[in-house]
Amino acid sequence: MKTFGFRHAGSAAAALAVGLSVVGAAQSAEPQKARNVILFVGDGMGVSTVTAARIYQGQLRGVDGASNRLTFERFPNLALVKTYSADSLVTDSANGASAMMTGVRTINGALGVDATVNRQSCASAIAGRVDTLAELVKQRGMSTGAVSTAAITDATPAALYAHTSARSWQGDFAMPKEAAAEGCVDIARQLVDAPEAMRLDVALGGGATFFTPAKRLDGRDLTREWAKRPDAAFVDTAEGLSKLPKGTRHLLGLFAGESMARESSRPVQAPRLTDMTKAAISLLSQNPKGYFLMVEGGLIDKAHHAGLVRDALNETVEFDAAVDQALAMTDRADTLILVTADHSHGLTINGGHRDSPILGLVTDAQGKPRLAGDGKAYGILNYQTGPGGPKAGESRIDPTTVNTLEPGYRAPAGIQMNSAAHTGEDVAAYAQGPGAERLRGLIDQTDIFEVMREALGIPAPKRAAKP
Repeated sequence: MKTFGFRHAGSAAAALAVGLSVVGAAQSAEPQKARNVILFVGDGMGVSTVTAARIYQGQLRGVDGASNRLTFERFPNLALVKTYSADSLVTDSANGASAMMTGVRTINGALGVDATVNRQSCASAIAGRVDTLAELVKQRGMSTGAVSTAAITDATPAALYAHTSARSWQGDFAMPKEAAAEGCVDIARQLVDAPEAMRLDVALGGGATFFTPAKRLDGRDLTREWAKRPDAAFVDTAEGLSKLPKGTRHLLGLFAGESMARESSRPVQAPRLTDMTKAAISLLSQNPKGYFLMVEGGLIDKAHHAGLVRDALNETVEFDAAVDQALAMTDRADTLILVTADHSHGLTINGGHRDSPILGLVTDAQGKPRLAGDGKAYGILNYQTGPGGPKAGESRIDPTTVNTLEPGYRAPAGIQMNSAAHTGEDVAAYAQGPGAERLRGLIDQTDIFEVMREALGIPAPKRAAKP
């Protein structure tokens, strides 16, 4: 059995590191395999986001935020994860998710392919194709599913089933004619047209634009085609999700044209991430051979990109609620639950009294705002880059003149950019259940794949060496 991360010297510690039982003398014990694996990906959920969300959640509950813990922070196994891509120090969601789904690092913007791929090249994507964990799981007769608050064709959920050199090819109208002529198809088609034995059983999120004939160049209604299959259903409302036809085993749910609305403005007809997680587990658990499910909190990242710090934390709290829902529906004895992020964001925590609102200002002992070098107050939470930065010729906004507690508040940024940039520091991974002991120390993002693969007892794919 392979163990990732650091091992401590000494016979007893070393025995623990490889899952041995020490009773007098060390005796080997085969670790229990997982029947199910659920991977939760908080898109853009770096360590500072986790810390701020923990405080925010506690304060929402009226308790001390600093000593609060999110559900997944109570998991017994923890590792730091390196997140670079094959061509950049800072990964995007495509390579990040693809690395976790395939065990192979690729270039930013690519999915389900190795590092030999060329951006926007159809031929190189076909040549560089690698199997995903979802596909390997299906070959064993297990069920698979993806849940996301982003479009189901967006980078992270698409990493389960798509093989492409361009994550932007979500619909056929987004593809260059040359790529289509060479035999590549859009991501939405890759989901619906996959062979029955390889197709996802559950796909819930946004992205209806890419499946329906209003914009598709081929005129196809992929939602209708999905629903024509035996035991299959398509839904587009929260009510439809809660009242599925009896016997449904294959479910496509699309609840927005592209990304779903953030929780702070979610319409009543759209389900929560927690609702979609519950529905997915209910369906997938019908398979006695087990399942693999990926759940993405996709709007954490999208709120960060817009500098909407309260929404980013609110989405992280909802993401944590989805983890709690999964725990309530599964057995720790047979289900590995792993929580991590694909990359981080440049959110910083810059002081504040123990009982200060995490979305508020840094104050002195008398409760008055502390002033920065420009004579203006500053917030506890700020971004390194983003829309909240001063534009050329402008000075920084005084945060005492705005309500920093409102959902639409854009936190200040040091460098003005239309969209906040990802950052390249390590992210955290948390796990419990069979195989969770493999998660420790400092690991590579591709090792997330190996932890899940080994927990399920799936043989290592025969591939070229990882880049």
